[in-house]
Amino acid sequence: MIEVLTETPVQEPQRIRGLEMPWNRVMGSIEGPASAAKALGPWHPQEFMAECVETIPEAGGMMTFVFRRCDGAPLAFRPGQYVNIAFPVNGEDQEPVDRSYSLSSSPTEPWTFSVTVKRDAGGLVSPWVHQNVRPGTVLDMLGPVGAFHLPDADRRARYLFLAAGAGITPIMSMLRTIHSLPGTADVVVLYHGAEAGGFAFHRELAYIASVDSRIKVFYALGDRGRPGDWEGFSGRLTSAMIDEVAPDANGRQVYACGPEGYLNTATELLRSVGVDDTSIYMEFFSGDRQTLLEYQAELALAADIAGEIAEEIADSAEDYFEGQPAAFEIYEPGYAEDGTLQATGLALEAATPEVPAGAATPAAAPEAQTPDASSFDTVGTGSLTLSFLRTGINVRIDPEEHILEVAQRAGVRIGANCKEGMCGSCKVVKLSGEIDMNHQGGIRKREIDAGKFLPCCSTARTDMVIDA
Repeated sequence: MIEVLTETPVQEPQRIRGLEMPWNRVMGSIEGPASAAKALGPWHPQEFMAECVETIPEAGGMMTFVFRRCDGAPLAFRPGQYVNIAFPVNGEDQEPVDRSYSLSSSPTEPWTFSVTVKRDAGGLVSPWVHQNVRPGTVLDMLGPVGAFHLPDADRRARYLFLAAGAGITPIMSMLRTIHSLPGTADVVVLYHGAEAGGFAFHRELAYIASVDSRIKVFYALGDRGRPGDWEGFSGRLTSAMIDEVAPDANGRQVYACGPEGYLNTATELLRSVGVDDTSIYMEFFSGDRQTLLEYQAELALAADIAGEIAEEIADSAEDYFEGQPAAFEIYEPGYAEDGTLQATGLALEAATPEVPAGAATPAAAPEAQTPDASSFDTVGTGSLTLSFLRTGINVRIDPEEHILEVAQRAGVRIGANCKEGMCGSCKVVKLSGEIDMNHQGGIRKREIDAGKFLPCCSTARTDMVIDA
C-alpha cells in the first residue's frame, strides 16, 4: 500500500524584524569581538591564492567554479561583490589576463566561495576558464571589491531584483544570503533569459521560492519567441511587467544586473513607475554611465587598504598577523617576506604545466634603445606632457583629465573595455612621472610596483613617459 502525503496548512515562521548580516554587530562592537567573528567580517580586500575544489555546470552556457583560499582563511565579502582573478591564458611565462567575476555564493558559508562564468565563444578568457579550470587549479585573486551589495542591516528589507543573463550571479549571492538569514524580508526577483532552458540556477531558485515565503521568483523570455508551454513573461522588460510582479516597486530597493542595454532600459522604466534614483543600484561594466558615487569612493579606499596590507606583509610578518584575526583561533598561517605561506593539506595542482627540469631557458632579448621623446610631434593643449614611446607622440594634458581618453583622442592605441578601472584591459607601463589612480580592482599591487597603471582611471600629476 502506497501512502499518499497530503499537504496541510503550515503557519508562517515568526521572525525578528528586518535583515542583519552576521558581521554587522561585530563591526559596531566596542567589546573586543572574538577572533572567529572578526575573521568573518568583510573588512577589506586582500590579494590571495585560491584553489578550485569543484566545478558545477549550469544552464545557459554557464559554469560555477567553487574555490577555497590556499592559506586556509575564510573569504569574507558582502553579497553582490566580486573578485578580480588573474588567468594564465597565454601560459605561465606570460602576463596573466585579469577579469572580474561576481561572487555567486553566500558569505554566510565563507570557507568556500563561488564564481559563475558564462562562456563567450568569441571571448579570450571565458572559453579558457571553462576548458582549463578544474579541481586543483590554483589562481591569483584580489578581493572582495565592489559597492553593489546588500546593506549590512536593513529594518525594512523590501527588494526588487532584476537580472538578465549572466547578471543573475550577484543576485544569486544576495538571494542565497537572504534565504540563509533569519529576519523579515519581502523579495521579488524578475529574471530575463534568452531561451526557456537557459536560466542558470533555475532548480535552486524554484526550491528557494517553494520553501521561503519571503522570496518570489518570476521568469521572462526575450523577444526571440517562446515555446508553447511557456508560463512566464515574454518580451523585453516593460513597466507593465514591473507593475505586475511588484506593484509597490516605488517602495522597494532595486538591485539590477545585466547587459548595458538592459540596465539602461531598466533605469528609465523604474523612474516611470515612481522608483527614486536613490533606491536604484546597478552593476555596470561599461564606461558610458557614471555608477554610484559610493562605488568610486569604496573601491578607491579598497585599493589603498589592499596596498597597505601588502606593505605590512613585506615589512613585518608578525605585525601583519596581529592585524589579521584568526578564524576560531586555529588559523595561524606561516609568513615569509612575500606574504602568507600555503596551508597544509592536499597537494595543489598548478593552472598550467611547469617547465620541465633541464629545459632550455629562452635567451634574453637585446635591450632596445629608448626613443628620444623630444623629437616627437606634440598635439593637444594642457599644462603637462605625456610622451608615448611606442606611438612616437607627445600629448598635452591637464591634470584633471583621464589619461586614456586624451591618449585615444590623439591616436594612441590602448585597448580598453570597462573604462572604470575594473577589467584591467587598458593596463600600460609608466616609465617616469607621477599619477593619481582610483582603480576598482583591475590591477594588483605587484603590477603597480612594476610600474603599471590603468590610464582609464588615472590623472597625471607631472610630465610622464609611457610605454604605449
